[in-house]
Parts: sequence; C-alpha cells; structure tokens
Amino acid sequence: MFGASGGPRRQGVALEAFKFALYLAVPISLTFFVAFNPTMLDKVIKNRMYVVYPPEGPRPPTNEELWEKIREKKKKEEQGR
Repeated sequence: MFGASGGPRRQGVALEAFKFALYLAVPISLTFFVAFNPTMLDKVIKNRMYVVYPPEGPRPPTNEELWEKIREKKKKEEQGR
C-alpha cells in the first residue's frame, strides 16, 4: 500500500508544494519580464490604456473677466436709462 516512494500522503504534499511554487513563480517571473523590458512595458501600457481623456476645450473665464463683464453690463444698463 505504501510503496518505496513514501506513500500517497507524501506525494500529495510534494504535489501541493510544487503547485504553490508554480503559482508564485509564474506571476513573479512575468512581472520581472515585463517590468525590466522597456519595449514590452510600452507595449503593455499602450495596449491596456483604458482612460482616454477628451481634448481640452475652451477655458472658463477668470474671476477678473467675469467682474469686468458685470461692470460693462451695469454701465450699459445705466446708459440705457
């Protein structure tokens, strides 16, 4: 039942240790591969761009410009009377 290999329990532990090491090694190695290769990093960034900002429109008037417009409007109203 328990052959020379140490039995099924020991094989199960070895398999789980191998899977755990593989689950850690694959993402870490891929991260190093992408992070330390500038051309690959640029490709990934350009491929995964999901935030695209619209082109910049006209800027709103500043406070000084608004106050000037208010003054001009008041002058026009006073001249119209």
